[in-house]
Amino acid sequence: MKRKTFIQRSLGGLLLTLPVYSLSSCSSPDTNEGNPDPSPDPQGNCLDNGTHSTIAANHGHFLSVPKADVMLGTEKSYSIKGTSPHNHNVTLTANDFGSLQSNHSITITSTSGDGHTHRVTVSCA
Repeated sequence: MKRKTFIQRSLGGLLLTLPVYSLSSCSSPDTNEGNPDPSPDPQGNCLDNGTHSTIAANHGHFLSVPKADVMLGTEKSYSIKGTSPHNHNVTLTANDFGSLQSNHSITITSTSGDGHTHRVTVSCA
């Protein structure tokens, strides 16, 4: 095989496998799904300071959970669209809010959008 042919085939294979790899990494399983961290965050206080969120395999999504929602503690759904061209939603249950009220982080999975989901961790600020 000529060098030019080898390079072309190698690049072609790489271009085909990268999208599959990136999509599969978006929805990797979470072993802590639906469970709070086992110990509260000694630095954070959701009722006083609100929350911050991290979104796995993020590409423009954003979640803000106001401290008023944490205080109320009623199930609520949020859009995490942010600047992404597609949307996902996450739903925090009354149990999730109870965990946040006790200063425990929670990790939930978003709805599917554009062929993938995201793990979303909400922690106390």
